[in-house]
Amino acid sequence: MSQHTNIAPHGGELINRIASASQKAELLSKAESLPRVTLDERACSDLVMIAIGAFSPLTGFMTQADYQPVVDTMRMASGLPWSIPITLSVTSAVAEPLTVGGLVRLDDPTGRFIGVLELSEKYSYDKKHEAAKVYLTEDAKHPGVKVVYDQGEVNLAGPIWLLEREAHPLFPTYQLDPAVSRKMFQDKGWKTIVGFQTRNPIHRAHEYIQKCAMETVDGLFLHPLVGATKEDDIPADVRMRCYEIILEHYYPLDRVILGINPAAMRYAGPREAIFHALIRKNYGCTHFIVGRDHAGVGDYYGTYDAQYIFDEFADGELGIVPMKFEHAFYCTVTKSMATTKTSPSTPEQRVHLSGTKVRDLLRQGELPPPEFSRPEVAAELINAMKNS
Repeated sequence: MSQHTNIAPHGGELINRIASASQKAELLSKAESLPRVTLDERACSDLVMIAIGAFSPLTGFMTQADYQPVVDTMRMASGLPWSIPITLSVTSAVAEPLTVGGLVRLDDPTGRFIGVLELSEKYSYDKKHEAAKVYLTEDAKHPGVKVVYDQGEVNLAGPIWLLEREAHPLFPTYQLDPAVSRKMFQDKGWKTIVGFQTRNPIHRAHEYIQKCAMETVDGLFLHPLVGATKEDDIPADVRMRCYEIILEHYYPLDRVILGINPAAMRYAGPREAIFHALIRKNYGCTHFIVGRDHAGVGDYYGTYDAQYIFDEFADGELGIVPMKFEHAFYCTVTKSMATTKTSPSTPEQRVHLSGTKVRDLLRQGELPPPEFSRPEVAAELINAMKNS
């Protein structure tokens, strides 16, 4: 299969649901008369992701006809692969007065008018069933499951409009929406682009697998997630500074583009790996790195379950190539980063440091060993922990 400079978005068309100037003026004129629904942080980021085409082919929040097969079979009603339900859930009391066929004003948590829903349907759903299928557990301690259990019992469906695309408050220069990232790849002449998802600060194992992938493609799209994450995850601004530092010192700058992914984290493990791959396809990536325990949390998923799930789809069906990497470590025999595929070492000759162990060292103001973290990055993390 010949690679095109512009890989087709999922479903064939890059969706754009950002209101034009005239649409915006019209919606603003109706603002006070419309019924209102207040979105939480995750729904706000879903609204943005739909509007900018990152969730193509979605034009709005899912109807029951799409929701049910996505939950049960990882496919939309059309048969197109999709692994995570994108829904707007409200309480029955909020849903009751809303008229199907009418417009609903969408406000952010501060009460600001940010979008509109063309309400096509209201439907109830089974929270435990969604949890069991999507998150593979009904345990309320799972952060993704907790969100499902805490949300309202009615889903509002229909196309959306985002009132306007605003600059990101923290990272305006890294806000590269899919239309922009696609053009950047094209302008650079890149035909093959590998995407990398992260919610953690970069360490040597990440660097190793990114650079292995870079040996076989034209460019790397470093795409850290900056939407809602767990309270104990390292804040996005700290992670972004770590990326800036490591790119400046240790990467060929002409072969890497750093941009933010404004999505919220679901912690859905295998299902979210597919979801993350499809999002990167919409941003223009042809390949996607899937490492150990991708999008996992706790012990809910097997170490490589997020890689095995790609085998449930026919070759080429997802339209993006997963690049599967084993857990990387520092090999004391070869004095380099490696995986079990390349290292002759025995387990006791390997330096593995878990994120938890590293966080403990950093909290104590200790630099992790250079085998695990670049010193400039570790210093930045220590500084951030002292100031937090």
